[in-house]
Amino acid sequence: MGSMVGRLGSSELAGETWPDRPIVELPSGYEDARGIIQPLVDVSHQSALLITSAKGTVRANHYHKTDWHYCYFLSGKLEYLYRPVGSDAAPERIVVGAGQLLFTPPMVEHALVFLEDTVFLTLSRNLRRQENYEGDLVRVALVDPVEVRERLIGV
Repeated sequence: MGSMVGRLGSSELAGETWPDRPIVELPSGYEDARGIIQPLVDVSHQSALLITSAKGTVRANHYHKTDWHYCYFLSGKLEYLYRPVGSDAAPERIVVGAGQLLFTPPMVEHALVFLEDTVFLTLSRNLRRQENYEGDLVRVALVDPVEVRERLIGV
């Protein structure tokens, strides 16, 4: 993924730079007797969402033309599939779980297959009002939601 994200970085997207892989290393938290403050994302964004997803469901199966998003997983586990837009290669797959931060830049086809009931935060560059969101994405079929449901929950 490093070369793919690097290629999508400053040369193609107006000087913006991206993490070099989908899982972002979190900096150390600030800890004292009261607890811990864990930094997640220190970039300007226009949308923050709390999303719940049931085991055996699929989200995304698309790419964004200009939007990017960070997803921080509060609970659960999922499989993240991704590849550059226009690639015929099989998508790369990683398993992501609670406490991990995932980044998806623009022009990367991606899908999330929920292996467990999952709760996560999404921080996005663009507004997530429906008309903005739909105008920036292109739907693809990285995974078949019916096959996923049958495989994971037998329905």
